[in-house]
Amino acid sequence: MKAIQISQEQTPRLIWAETDDPTIQADEVLVDVHATALNRADLAQAAGNYPPPPGASPILGLDMAGIVAEVGADVTNWQRGDKVCALLAGGGYAEKVAVPAAMLMPIPAGWDFETAAAMPEVYLTAFLNIFMEAGFQPGETVLIHGGASGVGTAAIQLVKAAGATVIATAGKPDKVQVCRDLGADLAVNYNEDDFVAATQDFTDGAGVDVILDMVGASYLARNISLLKIKGRLVFIATLGGSVAEINIGQLMGKRARLIGSVLRARPVAEKNEIVRRFRAQFWSHFEDGSMKPIIGSVYPVQEAQAAHDAMRAYENIGKIVLKVR
Repeated sequence: MKAIQISQEQTPRLIWAETDDPTIQADEVLVDVHATALNRADLAQAAGNYPPPPGASPILGLDMAGIVAEVGADVTNWQRGDKVCALLAGGGYAEKVAVPAAMLMPIPAGWDFETAAAMPEVYLTAFLNIFMEAGFQPGETVLIHGGASGVGTAAIQLVKAAGATVIATAGKPDKVQVCRDLGADLAVNYNEDDFVAATQDFTDGAGVDVILDMVGASYLARNISLLKIKGRLVFIATLGGSVAEINIGQLMGKRARLIGSVLRARPVAEKNEIVRRFRAQFWSHFEDGSMKPIIGSVYPVQEAQAAHDAMRAYENIGKIVLKVR
């Protein structure tokens, strides 16, 4: 098969080239990949800063959509020809990938492979961190940083559907408008306005219950200042740095919780439970068409380097997708 390889000598560094086909275990399926999608973890891995977890494919790609080509001996609920999508620990930027059968999700009726490939990682990340880690309750107020990103657009949709008041931040007027269009009650351009002051004004000084943050150190003090009593701040990335000072007394007074979270490195059994709970709560929204991934652009997989460059420049709104077949 062909897959994206990370070259140390060539420019561009991401090369579509021949490699070995994956093999499957008894509880896995082999999928012919039709589309995959970019995540910022891919950029870090391509730069040599984010090695895959032990046992995972070294090939980039944490999402995929395609058609089942082969099933393992212990797999009974999927068969050849089924159209599926899944979260991966790696391997999506390829013509074929081996996937634990329990991780597979059916492609909702009417969706193409590109739409399906844009769904798993961002929705499962948003669901895990807001609903499971932060324990969101209907009626709470949620602040979502990077609201126009893949995870951000998914998070806005999920928490609005669950009965939240949503505040989102974004860095450009068109991105702010996307947040509003998805249902954000307040969307703040952080390059033009102080998101702390805007949030305090919008909430009459009450602050927020949950913050989903991918910025990290440079937002830490401001985020903590916005938390209500028993507020929860969940870190899912450190785009603004990973080291900062904390006012412990402020945390104690608010009885606040800071939560660090990753998805990729979790055991398969834990990921299976995340998928199960996500589907139980939200799958009907995909089936009835009320919820759908936001796709900013689609590139042929052979142009993966250009897609990475676009993500690195923060050009994307929603997901960037790679068309494999």
